[in-house]
Amino acid sequence: MKKILKGFGYPEVVWVPKGERSFLSFICLSFIIAMFLTPYPQYAMWAGFVFAAYAAIANDSIQTIGTFIASNQDKKWWVLWIFIGGIFFFTMFYSWITFGGDVSHGRLTSKGFEIAPTKFHFLQIAAPIFLLILTRLRMPVSTTFILLTSFAATPAAVGAVLAKSMSGYILSFLMGLFFFLIVAKASKKYFTGEAKFGWTIAQWITSGTLWSVWLMQDAANIAVYLPRSLNTGEFIGFTSIVVIGLGLLLYYKGGRIQKIVTEKSVVTDVRFATLIDLIYCVILFYFKLHSKVPMSTTWVFIGLLAGRELGMAIMKTGNNNIFHALKLGLKDMTYALLGLVISIAIAIGVNDQLSASSMFETIPQEFVAGIVKFFSKLGI
Repeated sequence: MKKILKGFGYPEVVWVPKGERSFLSFICLSFIIAMFLTPYPQYAMWAGFVFAAYAAIANDSIQTIGTFIASNQDKKWWVLWIFIGGIFFFTMFYSWITFGGDVSHGRLTSKGFEIAPTKFHFLQIAAPIFLLILTRLRMPVSTTFILLTSFAATPAAVGAVLAKSMSGYILSFLMGLFFFLIVAKASKKYFTGEAKFGWTIAQWITSGTLWSVWLMQDAANIAVYLPRSLNTGEFIGFTSIVVIGLGLLLYYKGGRIQKIVTEKSVVTDVRFATLIDLIYCVILFYFKLHSKVPMSTTWVFIGLLAGRELGMAIMKTGNNNIFHALKLGLKDMTYALLGLVISIAIAIGVNDQLSASSMFETIPQEFVAGIVKFFSKLGI
C-alpha cells in the first residue's frame, strides 16, 4: 500500500503506529473468535471468561496493585508475582470451599445475577474486548459496569449496582480529601529521606489485604461467565488462567494504564502508597459488609485518588495545584461515566426485555433509593 501511494505522488504513509499493529491484530482476532464461539455455550463461557480475566486484570490493576507496583519497581517481577498470585489463589480457594463452589464470595447470589447463563449473546463475549480497547486508551472505566451489566436481568439490578458504586465514589472522595487534609502537612515534615524498611513491610501487608478484599468484590466480574458452582477441574482452570495473567501484568509493570496512578502526587513513595492502600481497603471491606450487590471498585478508587489529590493541593504538599487536581479528578470520572454509557448500551443490545426508556426510567429511581438508603445507614 505504501509503495502504491508513493507511486501516485503521495508521501510514504504509515496508517497504524508500529507499536499498535500487534494490538489491533489481537483485537480483530478476538472479535472473530467471539463471533464464532458465541453459538456454542460450553466454549463461549470460557472464551468470555478468558477475555474478561485479561481485560479486568489489565484495567483494574491500577486500583489494588497499582500503588504496589509503582513503589516496588526495584523488586524482581516474579517475587511480586508469587506474592500477588498466592493471595489470589487462597482468596478464591476460601470462597470456593465456603460458598459451595462459588468463587465470587456471594456477589453473584444477589438478585439479577444469581442464574448462570445457558446461552450467550455476541456482545456479552465481546464486552471485555471493548474494555481492552478502553484500557489501551488509559481509561479507568468500570469493569463491573461493562462486564456485569451485560448479564443484568432487570434495570433495577443495574440501578442497584450504580447506586452502590456512586455511594462508594462519594465516600472515598470525602475520606481521601479529609484524611490527606489532616496528614498532608505532617507527611511533608516526617516523610523525608528514604523510607525505613518497616514501611515496606507495612505496605506489603496492606497491599496484600487490599488485594484480597478487592477480589471478594470484583471476582464476580469474571466469574459471571462461568457456572455459579465450579467443580474441581473448572476451579483449577479458573485460577490458573488468572495467575498466568497476573504474571504478565507484573512482568510489564502494570502496562499503560499504570499512568493513572503514577501521574498522581508522590505515589511511588512507599509511605504514601501504604496510606492509600489502607484507606481503600477499609472502604472496600465496609462495602463488602454493607450488601451483596456488586459494585464498581474503579469508582471507589478514582474517588479516593481525586479526594487525596485535592487535599494535598489545598495544603500545597503535592505536585499539582488545585486546578490541576480538579482537572485530573474530572478526567478520571469522565472516563468512568463513558464506561457506564457503553455498558448500558451493551446491556440493551443483549437483553430483549430491556430498552433505553425502561433503563432510564428505572435506573434513576433505584439509584436515588440506593443512595438514600446508604447514607441513612451512615446516619447522614
